[in-house]
Amino acid sequence: MAQWMIYTKRADFSALSVKHNITPVTARIMTNRGILPEDFESYLSCDMKNLNSPWLFKDIEKAVDILAGKIAEGKNIRVIGDYDIDGVCATYIITDGIRRLGGRADMDIPDRVKDGYGININIIDRAIKAGTDTIVTCDNGIAAVDEIQYAIDKGLTVIVTDHHQVPVDDKGVCVRVKADATINQHQPDCNYPYKSLCGAAVAMKLMEALHEKLNVEYDTDKYIEPAAIATIGDVVDLNGENRIIAKAGLERLRNPGNLGIKALMEVCGIDASRLSSYHIGFIIGPCLNAGGRLETAKKAFSLLAAGSYKEALEKAEELKRLNDERKSMTDEAVEKAGALAELCEDKNVLVLYVKGVHESIAGIVAGRIRERFYKPVIVLTDSDVKGEAKGSGRSIEGYDMFRELSRCQQLFTRFGGHEMAAGLSIPKENIKAFEAMVNENESMTEDILTEKIWIDVKMPFSYISESFVEELSLLEPFGKANEKPLFAEKPVELLSFTIMGKNRNVLKMTLRGEDKSYIQAMYFGDIEELKENITEKYGSKQLDRARMGRDNDIRMAVTYYPQINTYNGKTSVQIVVRQIQI
Repeated sequence: MAQWMIYTKRADFSALSVKHNITPVTARIMTNRGILPEDFESYLSCDMKNLNSPWLFKDIEKAVDILAGKIAEGKNIRVIGDYDIDGVCATYIITDGIRRLGGRADMDIPDRVKDGYGININIIDRAIKAGTDTIVTCDNGIAAVDEIQYAIDKGLTVIVTDHHQVPVDDKGVCVRVKADATINQHQPDCNYPYKSLCGAAVAMKLMEALHEKLNVEYDTDKYIEPAAIATIGDVVDLNGENRIIAKAGLERLRNPGNLGIKALMEVCGIDASRLSSYHIGFIIGPCLNAGGRLETAKKAFSLLAAGSYKEALEKAEELKRLNDERKSMTDEAVEKAGALAELCEDKNVLVLYVKGVHESIAGIVAGRIRERFYKPVIVLTDSDVKGEAKGSGRSIEGYDMFRELSRCQQLFTRFGGHEMAAGLSIPKENIKAFEAMVNENESMTEDILTEKIWIDVKMPFSYISESFVEELSLLEPFGKANEKPLFAEKPVELLSFTIMGKNRNVLKMTLRGEDKSYIQAMYFGDIEELKENITEKYGSKQLDRARMGRDNDIRMAVTYYPQINTYNGKTSVQIVVRQIQI
């Protein structure tokens, strides 16, 4: 069972409340997110004026001078991106930006299965064959030392734009690519102060500087849309500049200028006026990623670059179809992987070889299984290489997956990753040995293997009002490092409940808190498991009494988030319950 934890960070919440015209609860939430008192004003304003100048990047002047010269000379520029949402959005920003400045730009995006991640020799050779003079990478390239050198040796000009960490050798020394210019905030001698930008945001910064260099007005609105989508979809920290980009982009996307995004929202049934980070992360983002997972990411690029709404609708419908197919494949794969995981409950690291799963969804499946069992998970499936399996891993806090896989690297064909996720290829005959070794090496304690749910405030239902819910919107958009607030209340009486929805998967409840205040609540979790837990603790008769709205003995603790419900023109507050403990 997950462990509920309450933040204990301290500050003068009353004084902060008065100074910034917010409630003490909101001041507490901001403090919980690591916002210092002196940064409250900039956090709450979230103003585009607080973005850093692109000229702070190392090599930005070199890159801009090169591109300005190539555009003037009419040279062929090829933008080489990556197949995920960040790579596609970055590719679009740079390609479109150069074209609008009169440059000759095309693009290439690697095939996930055939090419793998990032720039490679085949892609470079394709560029040379097409008469390319200059390559600009985006969302990749910082680790492609040999590939960039190959391109340079072939006479190409190369500009690298990336946001990933600079690789280091076994002595801890940075291994630098020898590009003509490298734009990456993680370079040790780069003065750009904010380090968490995604690839598309870096691309946007480059285009801003290039427009300034050429004395052409820069259309911030045009590129803030894909930059915001990538920032949210690539799950980078939503603080500092990223939060400003995400918030400004979401506001712009509520009346989108990009025909492709507008069409995708229509096809997916999204009300643009109510767009939130949820829609980006769980609907728009997966659709843009679906092309790169199942076919080619160039389909997502074509959507963003669509010249007419008719064309955009066709591209959007195709991407939605691919995402629906991907969801179906994922659900089937999760069921298979879950069954295998049930057989390995004695192991703390789950290594699951699931035959017939498309390798592009292995990471998604691993993430789902990790959520269910709260253990590090590696999902392997068949590779195009005979006798080899390929897969992805997802970890939990306290288990450094990259470090632990490094201890087994003699069993792999190749591997890579970081603390929370990894990818690998392995001969099939080594899978059993890998499973045994990774479990023999692990030393996770029960504390590490217990999920922690962090609660911002224990808050009675009587505190919730429409004005308070509206105030919480000041903290949006929510995401990594700026998580949606979580409140808790106990003991809570279950006065009545109704199971709703086409699939009988929504629980509507009337609850009464410790201070005897009432609230309507919605729960989207495992209803059958909840009913079993109540029956085990209180008996079936008490559950029946609650179902009929009669007095009963059932008491619970709940975590929740408040929202405003509008029905038949009337508004009221309700809560969405996240977790329940009986």
